Amino acid sequence: MQIFDPHALECLAAIVEEGSFERAAQRLSITQSAVSQRLRTLEVQAGAVLIVRTRPLKATPAGRYLLKHALQLRLLRADLGRDLQALAPREAQSTQGQERIAIAINADSIATWVLPALQALVQDGMALEIITDDQDFTHEWLREGQVQACVTALAKPLRGCQVVQLGVMDYVAVASPDYFDQHCPKGLHAHALADMRFLAFNRKDDLQTRFVRKACGLKNPGLQQNFLPSAHGRVRAALQGWGATVVPLLQVEELLKSGALRDLAPKVRLPVALYWHCWRLESALLQALTAAVRSGAAKALKAQVA
Repeated sequence: MQIFDPHALECLAAIVEEGSFERAAQRLSITQSAVSQRLRTLEVQAGAVLIVRTRPLKATPAGRYLLKHALQLRLLRADLGRDLQALAPREAQSTQGQERIAIAINADSIATWVLPALQALVQDGMALEIITDDQDFTHEWLREGQVQACVTALAKPLRGCQVVQLGVMDYVAVASPDYFDQHCPKGLHAHALADMRFLAFNRKDDLQTRFVRKACGLKNPGLQQNFLPSAHGRVRAALQGWGATVVPLLQVEELLKSGALRDLAPKVRLPVALYWHCWRLESALLQALTAAVRSGAAKALKAQVA
């Protein structure tokens, strides 16, 4: 088996993560020509093209395998650094240059339960890079080797990964009282849809459609939608009367109790099961992350019925 230069592997990771040779060079404090040379050397050794020259730059299938290897080495270095720090005097410890652990998490989990779950780890010095995406797509970041773990709606374990059931997040449809009274005074039903606008996270977000399908019994509801890629932003927009939106009950429970938002379909809840996927490696950092995420989910989410 070939042994790849760790500096070249980290260069490949920087190119993919930064999206350009220029930013990769800045991050690594080397010249662009040095970045290109390291990549060429790695491609010759691998016998394959590793980067697609798009904007931003992306890894080829072969590149994704080497990217995953680079992140695995990064994780091993982080584990080693953590172990060595445990042996050093407290005043000698430093987080400068510490290896970051990259994880992909859906925006709604970030807006509700994940940050409290990770609080103790971050305070203890763990360096994290959290990438946000729709819960149906966070696993793609893990599949492509760009993160070491993810929270996703995918139940099937990815190759080389372990999967843990986290629980169920209930979603509700909400709007401001004024929007409710003006557009759907009788609640969410098929005839009200023509006069309503929904606020979705992005074009990949199908929660609005899934909720309306369940609440109204429609097979293919055609919804008017605005897109706002912020979990907190969509709630603020709903409060300001921009439209209706489907969000986690966890996020708006107090706003519903106070009357600041109205529940458009009080008898309808859309349950979304969430799972934690991470690399199947003997890593103290991944084990700590998994334990923290499981504990946080157990406190915040509904238990998943088998």
